[in-house]
Amino acid sequence: MPELEELAAPQASVDPVRMQRNILEEHIELRWTQDARRSVVCYSLAVVLILICGIGGILLLYSTSSRSGEWRLAVGTILCILALLILLKQLLSSAIQDMNCIRNQEQIDMLKSGGLSDAVVFFISAIIILTCGVVLTVMSISMPQVNSLRPLNTMFSVGVTLTVIGAFIFFCVLLYILTSLCFQVPSILSRGNIGVFTISGRLSENQRRETTSSMANLI
Repeated sequence: MPELEELAAPQASVDPVRMQRNILEEHIELRWTQDARRSVVCYSLAVVLILICGIGGILLLYSTSSRSGEWRLAVGTILCILALLILLKQLLSSAIQDMNCIRNQEQIDMLKSGGLSDAVVFFISAIIILTCGVVLTVMSISMPQVNSLRPLNTMFSVGVTLTVIGAFIFFCVLLYILTSLCFQVPSILSRGNIGVFTISGRLSENQRRETTSSMANLI
């Protein structure tokens, strides 16, 4: 009987929260892969945005001529720089994940694919693309007509295309942020009612008495 009581007695020196935290710290790579579906979707969208901005910028720079060299050079340069910045963000996130130098859960949620950093990058990209599109569209409409309308028509087409792409990305980012907030609010409200499963030897008083009496009856 003393052995049973010693076995059923709570281990006061063991902290379940600290034990669980130590287990998670030993497997940091699992934190980066949480919600893998959203990470894959955001990573794929980042790759598509890099290709669109990079190819579009290169085409505008390649087609620069004396008649319409200013706006093609400016917009092409902006799109190429934007593609490089998005690519740099993805490379930095991958490098930080590989180096395993961040252990804070909030920082991991911010830097991983699908986190806050991706939303900020997409939001800034949408604003830049939308601004370029609106400026080109307004310039093509307000500029006086010349003998050849081809440069103005090209400017108008590029401006409308950039405006549509920028507006689409902008509203998608807003929808993504609102959806994420809607899913986070119920989880925050339910934290006080749902317990966290931990592996420990701590039992309540009633459970300890029932366990001790049951084991004694079995013996």
